[in-house]
Amino acid sequence: VSNVVPESCLLIVVGLLVGGLIKGVGEKPPILRSEIFFLFLLPPIILDAGYFLPLRQFTENLGTILIFAVVGTLWNAFFLGGLMYAVCQIGGSGLNHIGLLANLLFGSIISAVDPVAVLAVFEEIHINELLHILVFGESLLNDAVTVVLYHLFEEFANFEQVTIIDIILGFLSFFVVSLGGVFVGVIYGLIAAFTSRFTSHIRVIEPLFVFLYSYMAYLSAELFHLSGIMAIIASGVVMRPYVEANISHKSHTTIKYFLKMWSSVSETLIFIFLGVSTVAGQHYWNWTFVISTLLFCLIARVLGVLVLTWFINKFRMVKLTPKDQFIIAYGGLRGAIAFSLCYLLDYQHFDMRDMFLTAIITVIFFTVFVQGMTIRPLVDLLAVKKKTETKRSINEEIHTQFLDHLLTGIEDICGHYGHHHWKDKLNRFNENYVRKCLIVEERSKEPQLIAFYHKMEMKQAIEMVESGGLGKIPSAVSTVSIQNINPTTSSERIIPALSKDKEEEIRKILRNNLQKTRQRLRSYNRHTLVADPYEEAWNQMLLRRQKARQMKREVKNYLTVPDHKLDSPTMSRARIGSDPLAYEPKPDSENLPIITIDPASPQSPESVDLANEVPKGCSGLPPSPEEDEEGLVMRAKEPSSPGTDDVFTPGTSDSPSSQRMLRCLSDPGPRPEPEEGEPFIPKGQ
Repeated sequence: VSNVVPESCLLIVVGLLVGGLIKGVGEKPPILRSEIFFLFLLPPIILDAGYFLPLRQFTENLGTILIFAVVGTLWNAFFLGGLMYAVCQIGGSGLNHIGLLANLLFGSIISAVDPVAVLAVFEEIHINELLHILVFGESLLNDAVTVVLYHLFEEFANFEQVTIIDIILGFLSFFVVSLGGVFVGVIYGLIAAFTSRFTSHIRVIEPLFVFLYSYMAYLSAELFHLSGIMAIIASGVVMRPYVEANISHKSHTTIKYFLKMWSSVSETLIFIFLGVSTVAGQHYWNWTFVISTLLFCLIARVLGVLVLTWFINKFRMVKLTPKDQFIIAYGGLRGAIAFSLCYLLDYQHFDMRDMFLTAIITVIFFTVFVQGMTIRPLVDLLAVKKKTETKRSINEEIHTQFLDHLLTGIEDICGHYGHHHWKDKLNRFNENYVRKCLIVEERSKEPQLIAFYHKMEMKQAIEMVESGGLGKIPSAVSTVSIQNINPTTSSERIIPALSKDKEEEIRKILRNNLQKTRQRLRSYNRHTLVADPYEEAWNQMLLRRQKARQMKREVKNYLTVPDHKLDSPTMSRARIGSDPLAYEPKPDSENLPIITIDPASPQSPESVDLANEVPKGCSGLPPSPEEDEEGLVMRAKEPSSPGTDDVFTPGTSDSPSSQRMLRCLSDPGPRPEPEEGEPFIPKGQ
């Protein structure tokens, strides 16, 4: 049956049967009193959730969770309260006396998602981590909003007139209640971590400190009307890393299984008592009020999720799909917190308490039975991604830490202070200061891997000595060495079987020790870099070089003959075919070297040596008639001797007359530039 019906539904049915049986024999069934619920049944469930909270997913989605928990709960409370007030004004004589404040109080009670119901249902359908942490985180953090609104409207109901100052103070009380609860939890978490430093000689009572300080945090917060749920979550999250580093492995196992058992017992009692209280309590059924409450709860939840998700998706890298939105809206279950808060109302000021209780029980039964039973088939029908049961390898976990470090560096270089940057700052502060104060010195300094190896080796040695097999061998020799020295003592190698807890501890130690980011340089950011004293000189030098290159380029553009545009081989063949005389050598230039042009590969202009081109009239001698007929003479460059350097050995072109000749050659005068179709070498006369 539990494969189809959630366990919470079965427990409520058991409670209904037990309550009916007690009432049938003439006895008065017990009712779930609010003091018992809030002081004894609720804290174990919240402590179990907070102590084993998946911190990485929670912090990465904290913004989305806070928007759903704060804005979503406020929207549900005021939307539901306003509409129910309108229904009461229209609904007839039985509802006219219920005022606006009473309806707003009812809306604040029924609007909050219940963590007990969410845990009971979502643990069974194995939804993926993102959706689970969004709905469950919302149910945990909306407690502050519920507590503030509940006490606020309860106080306002006693006032004759509510002023603007009262409303402003009520708004500020939200921050006091939420942040005050977190502060109380952090203080008790640090005290618990500090206490666990000195429990090495009394391992038996180590788990007791975890339960004691967490419960004291809850009671201290409730004493001052702060958020007890926020306090117990904060204490569990803060104390866990330091306490687990100090306590023994047996104490860790005790804490884990005792918390699971304690929360399971509380959850069972809560749902059974809900069923019993339904039979035993006084009810006032009003069809209009109950049906309107149920309908408006669903409408407010759907509208709130759609609007908030549209806004949240503008800032999220991983968008929430329509399927995710449906599961979030459908997973807003109500539970025993709403019932207990309503049960706390005073009859003198709220004479309609029985009608409120009846409507709340109806909403709880609808969400737990209808939504809780249908959410699993809907998840399968929509093919929503489920939680992967396989454990991540150490390789994946190390690379995840490496990518976190890489993204922190990228954020630092860009000057963008994202959550990676602040997480890295918090980790550095924790490593440098907090861990040294809260963790035993031997454990904080000695490498965990070596300490764990020594512990396991000692344990194996003790077991082997107790078995009497190898009593004469010195204890300093490891078990592997023992098997290598004396292999004939046993027919097969002894491979110790590791329990799941031991294997998990090995994985944790390997994960923490294999990924150690090497810090070659001290920490810096772009605002604290030391200025280079030679930076200005280098900049000036670079600017001078750039100006010199720019001037050289401009002079070259103005004083040189424009280079002939290289053509493709096809165009070169076409040009030679159309005007072959332009490329033929002159008949009276036998003594000149002939430049052969291959049409398939045009002559590159870099291979022409301009220094050896001697034009007429620029050599300092009067032009001869032969030169006048020849025009431009191109002389072959003499090959350099093997021992000379072309760059540093002065040649004939380095003389002042050669420099003047080059300037004369580079000045074309007022001639117009050649057109596109003209040949580069002018046609002979």
